[in-house]
Amino acid sequence: MSERTFDLLIFDWDGTLADSTSIIAEALQRACSDIGCCVPDDVAARYVIGLGLADALKHIAPELPTTDYPKLSARYRDHYLAREAEIPLFEGARELLVDFRQAGYRLAVATGKSRVGLDRALATHGVTPLFDATRCADEGHPKPHPDMLLYLMGALGVTPSRTVMIGDTTHDLLMAANAGVQAIAMTHGAHGLDALAARETFAVASSIAELRRRLA
Repeated sequence: MSERTFDLLIFDWDGTLADSTSIIAEALQRACSDIGCCVPDDVAARYVIGLGLADALKHIAPELPTTDYPKLSARYRDHYLAREAEIPLFEGARELLVDFRQAGYRLAVATGKSRVGLDRALATHGVTPLFDATRCADEGHPKPHPDMLLYLMGALGVTPSRTVMIGDTTHDLLMAANAGVQAIAMTHGAHGLDALAARETFAVASSIAELRRRLA
């Protein structure tokens, strides 16, 4: 780690550090079923993971009147929260964060989760102290707008050339491009390898162990 390429590592949360993709997708599908709108298939449900909730609902239920969005959102939250306690970190994620923090890297999170949701997840897994800063979709512009990355780089005083975004969706990669930073695509999350490989990235990793090798 002595010849480091980056100083600031910004992680997405769901599908990147937390193995939550299937639970989120299923909660979206069940919510759509509850209110009688068209139930998205797995690919469509996984596609919206990482977007802000409002944007996700527009994609997942385009035929639904906007007046019914609060109802769909409420049903999604009920289904998600019923299984949130089951969500683990990916194998090796905690150890990676600890090791890179101890090595002097700055660590941050840029996520489509709400502030309440992210704080709860960080506390549940005991990793809150490992991050220098975090930014959520409900605190500014959601992905793929560069707002979250620009905020984090400004708050931590790190330039784009020394920053990398690590995420599992094309929304993460596009946000990185919009912010002028490099990106590492994680293929163990919401979007498939083909979609991620179509975007220019610094590296592609299929696991936390491979991510460690790419960064080191």
